[in-house]
Amino acid sequence: MKSGFVSLIGRPNVGKSTLLNTLINEKIAITSKVAGTTRNIIQGIYNEPDYQIVFMDTPGIIKPINKLGRVTNKQAMSLVKDIDCLLFVVDASAGIGKGDRYIIDILKKTESPVILVLNKIDKLSNEEIMFSINEYKDLYPFQDIVPVSALSKDNVTRLIQVIKHYLKDEVRYFDPSIKTSNSKYFMVSETVREKLFNVTVEEIPHSLTCQTVFFEEKKDIINVHVDIIVDRDTIKKIIIGKKGDRLKVIGTAARIELENYFKKKVYLELYVKTVKNWKDKERYIKELGFFDF
Repeated sequence: MKSGFVSLIGRPNVGKSTLLNTLINEKIAITSKVAGTTRNIIQGIYNEPDYQIVFMDTPGIIKPINKLGRVTNKQAMSLVKDIDCLLFVVDASAGIGKGDRYIIDILKKTESPVILVLNKIDKLSNEEIMFSINEYKDLYPFQDIVPVSALSKDNVTRLIQVIKHYLKDEVRYFDPSIKTSNSKYFMVSETVREKLFNVTVEEIPHSLTCQTVFFEEKKDIINVHVDIIVDRDTIKKIIIGKKGDRLKVIGTAARIELENYFKKKVYLELYVKTVKNWKDKERYIKELGFFDF
């Protein structure tokens, strides 16, 4: 039996959450075209009869502009130490950016082995993949380099095999039936937030978050209340839509996905609240599940 902890790190929008879902073979992290969708540390658990890998998807590392940004950066950087290996995920189709170089400087301070994961290779030719590998090899002594496509699942099995070489523990930390350690409250909040991004992606910035304030599970139904918190009344109006039509679309999409996840009926109520400058208010950041490391 071999087990261990593996962190995914990288700048926003490189496909870390999509990769985590592909590795676990179940949707446990929300995805969106909006950069910086992941804000919390999300754990996914991969199981085989003789292996268990605990993956931790971290928020994308960016230059912080408010307290929330500083907290999520600390969350991400707290997981570059005391783990079995790091997956540095990059968008191979986008080339090396300032964000990648900034993270590489952080990696130089860790003693954990680092695997470079070149994601989105489905967009590249073989020659372009080789060029990208050589570009990154000159910047850091990676233990391994694995090109993948999280979206089309290319070479993901190979990545799992490479990770197994770095597992040191001999204990199963979670029951084999568990695929995530995140709470039901968290999964509900994140599902609603994803649907918000999907329905209003062009109109709503990162000025919103979601909090599950009531969760009651019965034999045949789950009753859930979720607060959608925004920092401006204009955003609140956009989310609600004309006569509440947009909020209804968001709620329906979230309810369908939650029913599929929980395998039972879900009664979902959504409330939109304006809390000005919530991203700079420590009380709200803590209440919403962001912890200052």
